[in-house]
Amino acid sequence: MTFGCHDSHGTSGPLSLGFRDEVLHRSAVLLGSPFRNDREINHRSTSTSMSALLPRATWLRILPFAVFIAILALRGALQPPEDGVADAWTISEALYALQAGLAAVIVLVAWRHFSELATRPREAQAWLLTLLVGIGVFILWIVLDEPWMRLGEPATTFVPVAADGSLRWDKIAVRLVGAVLVVPVIEELFWRSFVMRSIDSRNFLAQPPAATSATALIGTAAVFALGHDLWLAGLVAGLAYAWLYVRTGNLWYPVAAHALTNAALGVYVIASRQWGLW
Repeated sequence: MTFGCHDSHGTSGPLSLGFRDEVLHRSAVLLGSPFRNDREINHRSTSTSMSALLPRATWLRILPFAVFIAILALRGALQPPEDGVADAWTISEALYALQAGLAAVIVLVAWRHFSELATRPREAQAWLLTLLVGIGVFILWIVLDEPWMRLGEPATTFVPVAADGSLRWDKIAVRLVGAVLVVPVIEELFWRSFVMRSIDSRNFLAQPPAATSATALIGTAAVFALGHDLWLAGLVAGLAYAWLYVRTGNLWYPVAAHALTNAALGVYVIASRQWGLW
């Protein structure tokens, strides 16, 4: 949203009250609007709300991920040790629905401001790489599970099984939607688009993915790995998704690869009932 100055065409003296009021009104609208596009964000600063501390392009990519992680921590704190098979929705399971739902709403509201998702992925070769990365990470995720490859036990569990042993497909549906449609978007926006590019440039939106340094790529993948109990699998995943972003220059490909990994893992978990992988 922009506005220009009226040309006085030679008039002198103070601005008219009407023009002053119009400028003040438009300024208030601009500062009070919840979102602006990325180009404006990187060339203007505001003195209100989060923008006083962080550029809006930054917090728009942090907020969905931060909300997701905050509710994850709450789930871990509230989930009793014996939480597992149950007919009713447990507190942890209900919080997961809230966790995925709130993050999704934030992303949808701000969707038009994610310029890295504006270009449609149409390259056949890139899609082939995406397929290989997504399936490859899934295979390694279920293979790299030796004790030394773990950072303790998962903080939360999700066991969609009724007391009689039958599967709770309502719970499974919620889990799959979160894992396949929500998590890949918020994590790739945060880790690959924001964090990785910010290491190389404060103006991360202007940093071409192809120009990513080895320090940024490896460092981001390492921190990404620490957020998973299967740290080695997480490291491999972080490196693979980052490489795909650098290689293709389009964030949609790592988002799709991440979604494919999570979808394949979900099918494997349901078939094998290895709920600890969820």
